[in-house]
Amino acid sequence: MNKLKIRIRGDLILTKKAKKITTPLDQKIKELAKNMVKAMDEENGIGLAAPQIGVSQRIIVIKSKDGSLVLVNPRIKKKSLRTNCAEEGCLSVPGIFGIVRRHNSVTVESINLDNKSLKFKAKGLMARVIQHEIDHLNGILFIDKIAKNGSKTKDERKI
Repeated sequence: MNKLKIRIRGDLILTKKAKKITTPLDQKIKELAKNMVKAMDEENGIGLAAPQIGVSQRIIVIKSKDGSLVLVNPRIKKKSLRTNCAEEGCLSVPGIFGIVRRHNSVTVESINLDNKSLKFKAKGLMARVIQHEIDHLNGILFIDKIAKNGSKTKDERKI
C-alpha cells in the first residue's frame, strides 16, 4: 500500500460518523491497521482514526508503552465523573493546539485484530487519546471542543 495521506480539516470525511465493521476481521482490516500504525509513527502521532486517512471504518490505533494498540469498533462504556483540561493537537488540524476537557478515565469495549473482545479501563493520557480518537469516529474534531480562548497556533505555543 502507498503511504497513507492524513486528511486535513475541511475534508468532509472528518465530519461524518464512521461505519461499524460488521464482517469478521479479514486481511484487509489487518493490513489497514498495520498501515495506520506506520502512518501514525511516520507523523509522530500518538493516535490515529481511520477517517483521518480517508477510510470510513470504526478502527483506531494508539501508541502505548507496550507498543501499538488497535481497537476495532471501540465504545466507551463508562466515564469517570472527574474531568481535566489539557492541551491537545491533531494530525488532521496541523499547527493548532487547544485546551480540551476530557474524562480522567474511561472503560472501553472493543475487539482486537484477533477478533477477541477487549474490555479495559484507561486513565490519564491513554484515556484522553482514546476519547480524542473515538471523537474522530463520530465526526468530531478536538477544535469543536476547545475551551473558550483556549486555542493556540504552533508559533504561539513557543512563547
